[in-house]
Amino acid sequence: MIRLHLRSICGLLAACLLAQSAQAAATLQVLHWWTSPSERKAANALAARAADEGIEWKDAAIPGGAGLGAGKVLKSRVLAGDAPEVSQMIGVSIAEWADLGLLLEIDNVASSGNWNTTLFPTIQTLITHRKHVVAAPVGIHRVNTLFYNRQLFAQLKIAPPQSWEEFEAAAQKLKAAGVVPLAQSSEAWQVAALFENLVLAESGPEFYRQLFVRRDPAAAADKRTAEALQRLRTIKGWANGQIDERSWPDVARQFARREAAMMMMGDWAKPELRDLGMTLDEDFACGVAPGTAKYHLYSVDSFTMFAGDYRHMAAQEKMARLLVSPPVQVEYNTLKGSVPVRRDADPARMDSCARASWTTFALGAAVQAPSLVHRMATDEASRDAIIAEIQRYFLDDRTTPAEAQRRLGVLFRLFNLRSQGAYGAQDTDRRR
Repeated sequence: MIRLHLRSICGLLAACLLAQSAQAAATLQVLHWWTSPSERKAANALAARAADEGIEWKDAAIPGGAGLGAGKVLKSRVLAGDAPEVSQMIGVSIAEWADLGLLLEIDNVASSGNWNTTLFPTIQTLITHRKHVVAAPVGIHRVNTLFYNRQLFAQLKIAPPQSWEEFEAAAQKLKAAGVVPLAQSSEAWQVAALFENLVLAESGPEFYRQLFVRRDPAAAADKRTAEALQRLRTIKGWANGQIDERSWPDVARQFARREAAMMMMGDWAKPELRDLGMTLDEDFACGVAPGTAKYHLYSVDSFTMFAGDYRHMAAQEKMARLLVSPPVQVEYNTLKGSVPVRRDADPARMDSCARASWTTFALGAAVQAPSLVHRMATDEASRDAIIAEIQRYFLDDRTTPAEAQRRLGVLFRLFNLRSQGAYGAQDTDRRR
């Protein structure tokens, strides 16, 4: 009897431990940087969908534009042995973390969902590392988006600018009417985002890749880079010295209050404007940065799963499957302002801004340009150094375009030497 009683107690204890383990496996901490009001709605929608599948989304939101703060927090947590089960991750950062062997491979999820045929090729390449799928993509943002106030443009009889010349002419007309032409912050990543738009407009995707992906010193010295730098300085002059460092939601609020006629910001600003009481195609319109109508400067939001001890693997795989599912893709991207990563999405269900973005991206690599600012073009350290140099030029009017080009060229040569050193070490290891 005593032995049976002990067996019963042991059985109950084992059952409790299994229940606790299952409960823990169904709770996933998600680190991300969606903290603006509209971004929170998108994140909350994903959390609600996860809850429907029996997964508790334990929120770990880190403020900071372009994910700068979140990236630092993620590194410190991983070093401390406290990695979140799920983390928002974008661009080249995915490969950097996968190289460390820390990301869960979700090949089974990708295979069962036919991701290799349903996802755009660029997306499939982005989430694949050494033939293994290591991230679940959720949405594509178009960084070369120009918002303009329809009422102000109609009042002053200004047509949406399609070229730099038209852009400059519109700015002069707006200034003469006492209206700030462009809402802009001096925050580093926002300045660099404006610059990458100007480079794309001046040169097209091939030269853009030569400058930001291959980081060619010859591209840094090219006259097209000089022209983009000069135009960046010209745009700064439109503000009459009134540009300060503000978050992107603050810039969106300036635009929504009609204190500026235009805003060059990724399409993530669209739902923010909607929450501020503006209506697309009535109060404001969503076009493309002048000179970039044929191109798609993209950023892709994705989530990675940290492997850990694999206790959470089942819930992580379920989360990955959910994120790419058609219903979630439609709901999330409508709230976030982005467009689905799926090739089978229905553009007829999208608003005018999203439809233009999705159909342009669908044309393929010839028109696509990976955003430097949003980690699509190069590694984290190189990206940070380039952004800092561009902001340095923007803030200091004494720095000439030629001097900024020289500094970028020096950086690019250092990056190349570092890369060659890394490859040389790998070759030495192979010979051994």
